[in-house]
Amino acid sequence: MKERKRLGLALCGSYCTYEKVLKEAEKLAADWDLTALMSETAACTDSRFGKAEDFIARLEALTGKGVMRSIVEAERVGPEKLFDVLVIAPCTGATLARLAAGLSDTPVALAAKSLLRAGRPVVVAVSTNDGLGASGENIARLMQRKHFYFVPFAQDDPVHKPQSLKADLTLVPETLAAALEGRQIQPVLLQRPLSPP
Repeated sequence: MKERKRLGLALCGSYCTYEKVLKEAEKLAADWDLTALMSETAACTDSRFGKAEDFIARLEALTGKGVMRSIVEAERVGPEKLFDVLVIAPCTGATLARLAAGLSDTPVALAAKSLLRAGRPVVVAVSTNDGLGASGENIARLMQRKHFYFVPFAQDDPVHKPQSLKADLTLVPETLAAALEGRQIQPVLLQRPLSPP
């Protein structure tokens, strides 16, 4: 029997995408040894989209493991070589800025740094209201760096939120497979909105 690859699934803010992330995580769990991480803010923030503890409980039921939600827990990622690949979904503007600046002050950013220093892939699924604004330069910076791969993305509401970008989460499996081969799937810029205007 083939050993399953180890996938870190890291969630940041952008709580409106959590249901879609969890739907894709259920599919990923069939093929991957899945471990979930959350930024400290995401792990303790209730929003109109749901309670943090409920999302944590669902992730733990899905993975059969505790959700890593502190710097101390995320410090294990590098020394113990816990993941073959990390996907950050959703990846907010704040996390894009941290990654672009090389900061590792959250569990998600620290896990990414651990993979990068070992030459392993970090897959980014953007979800930010300023992707064509302030976060645009950080996306461009990460696209130029080795070992970063992007889930293809598009404007999600060009009429009402013209700077907002979201990844097409249904393309996470294909992006992961390509990233493990050192490839960025194309096109990375989708030619359609991800939700109707």
